[in-house]
Amino acid sequence: MTSAATTVGSSVYLKIKSDIITGALTPGKKLKLNALKVQYSVSVSTLRETLNRLASDGFVDAPERRGFLVRTMSNEDLIELSNLRVLLQCAAIKASCAFGDKNWESNLVSAHHKLAMIGKKIMAGEDVSLERQLHCDWEFHFALVRACNSQHMIAIFQNIYEKYIGYQLVLRNYRWVKALEEQHLIFEATLGRDAETAQNI
Repeated sequence: MTSAATTVGSSVYLKIKSDIITGALTPGKKLKLNALKVQYSVSVSTLRETLNRLASDGFVDAPERRGFLVRTMSNEDLIELSNLRVLLQCAAIKASCAFGDKNWESNLVSAHHKLAMIGKKIMAGEDVSLERQLHCDWEFHFALVRACNSQHMIAIFQNIYEKYIGYQLVLRNYRWVKALEEQHLIFEATLGRDAETAQNI
């Protein structure tokens, strides 16, 4: 694959994954190649590669001889994702508290500030795009764990985080005010290198 094709493939991967997470592509929806080709302005071969990658990452189901479907949801899956998210985040925060340097601290402060500002705008009734909300939320969570010294742990955590957020958005369970309160407490504990308190919030 050429460099240009790789860039296009990565771009459409992120677009389709984002549409799955936000619910623009609904759970169980059949992903028809001809329709997606027009929607995302890419070739069928690029789409196949992208959907196979999304299937490998758990965002798309590919039942034998039935094409591709947006991954389905279940109560059991939500519980498992929730538990895994907490488990991974706690382990990564503990490691970040042990290994993080001053640069990690400053990035964490910056990410928390941006998230807090977004929260204030939302609570004030200002219009903030969902894309911006999700970007700031992930940047904060990434800042919490980025010093854990394990790229594999971060990659797995991001995958679980994105699937969990997808559930919250589709089920309309995401509560910004409560989440911001908890995230502020986690931020203070993590910045103070108090991993035990951060894990118990």
